[in-house]
Amino acid sequence: MMHLLVDLGNSRLKWAQQGSGQWLPGATLYRDRNIAELLDEVWGRLPAPTAIVMTSVAPDETRRALEQWIRNRWAVTVHRVQAQRQQLDVVNTYHDPTALGADRWAALLGARGLTPRACAVVDCGTAVTLDALSAEGVFAGGVIFPGLRLLRQSLGAGTAGIGSMEGNDASCLARVTADGVAAGTLFGLAGAIERCLHEQEQALGETLEVFMTGGDAALLALHLARPVLEVSDLVLKGLARVSEELIK
Repeated sequence: MMHLLVDLGNSRLKWAQQGSGQWLPGATLYRDRNIAELLDEVWGRLPAPTAIVMTSVAPDETRRALEQWIRNRWAVTVHRVQAQRQQLDVVNTYHDPTALGADRWAALLGARGLTPRACAVVDCGTAVTLDALSAEGVFAGGVIFPGLRLLRQSLGAGTAGIGSMEGNDASCLARVTADGVAAGTLFGLAGAIERCLHEQEQALGETLEVFMTGGDAALLALHLARPVLEVSDLVLKGLARVSEELIK
């Protein structure tokens, strides 16, 4: 019995086949692609899953196209995970629980499955989200700010003298404008993450175990002054917990 876990993000599609002790992950960029043609390429030879659990923050048109492809190919109903007031062992304190992003919720479920300690989930994708979870499993809140690509794009679009350039991000003593943008956005974003983690720890009175995920997680983790655990498929691990609960 094989389950297909699907994380449909703003620009990247990630998935994992889970079952019989196997975990077979995959990922691809889908931006500017015909979703049906892309799925023919990456999923066309997958065995038909017995269940599909998905989270999506993509435009509704993209999500519907993916679900239509699944119905046409496998005739399987998709269980779409959305934030709730409580699920498994995590409590959601958002004022409107359903307004929390489904990917953030799934990542919190995944993190809770990895540790019973207070923790933070830092998802470094198109946007960076930084969410705190208490040792009791209570989601205490979080922050959202632009990711690395958005920061660099906004600088290029919003300033006449910078434009769109690729630079070297190795040093904050840059002597070329492109390098200054690359390093400034990278080190600035890492510094913002550090500050937010500090503020959350001060507010909660707990030291947070930090999980990082998303496309820029590995790069940003190198520039943090604290230990972190990079978990590239944290959202999928949360979906796996939901999938396991569904078949009990």
